[in-house]
Amino acid sequence: MIDRILPSWVASAEAFDDPPEATLFPEEEAVVARAVGKRRREFTTARHCARQALGSLGLPPVPILPGERGAPTWPGGVAGAITHCAGYRAAAVSLEALTVGIDAEPHEPLPQGVLGAVSLEAERKELQQLDGDVHWDRLLFSAKESVYKAWYPLALRWLDFEEAHVTFDPSGTFTARLLVEGPLVEGRPLTGFDGRWLVTDGLLMTAIARPRTA
Repeated sequence: MIDRILPSWVASAEAFDDPPEATLFPEEEAVVARAVGKRRREFTTARHCARQALGSLGLPPVPILPGERGAPTWPGGVAGAITHCAGYRAAAVSLEALTVGIDAEPHEPLPQGVLGAVSLEAERKELQQLDGDVHWDRLLFSAKESVYKAWYPLALRWLDFEEAHVTFDPSGTFTARLLVEGPLVEGRPLTGFDGRWLVTDGLLMTAIARPRTA
């Protein structure tokens, strides 16, 4: 499903359960050695998806270890992202992207009080103007997760929920305008991202893929 909102030059793989053939490299095993079962299953299947996606690019299976702030460490020249939620795991990778961000969430309202903590007042007002059978609050959270995943490999620093203003188009796209100074990317200041969103089969998902231009 995630491939429906990714460009053709991004490879992806997804799973709706935790297949028994999903295994970890010893280095990855060490990361989750003391993790609870749920965390271990998510971690293992997400890495399984990532290696499948890398295989689509003709790349061999390698350990994908969490780096700074938990971001996956990809092979040289690869941009990618991982997501998981109840009943879904996915990975997206590309040799042509500068950065990639993906997120999946259950298509349910955010828990009480969470929206105020992850959004701007202007965003909350804009959500009230949107129609349709979409939990826009959860979609906003997902979009901000994708924004952060796309931002971090370029900036190598934290981005708060309140430091990007996300606007949705009901047709299935969104824009994120950065409210803080971004890094120079290919010689120009990074000012925001364009993304796509999808609601299907009880899930909502968002994706950002910024191509290299040089």
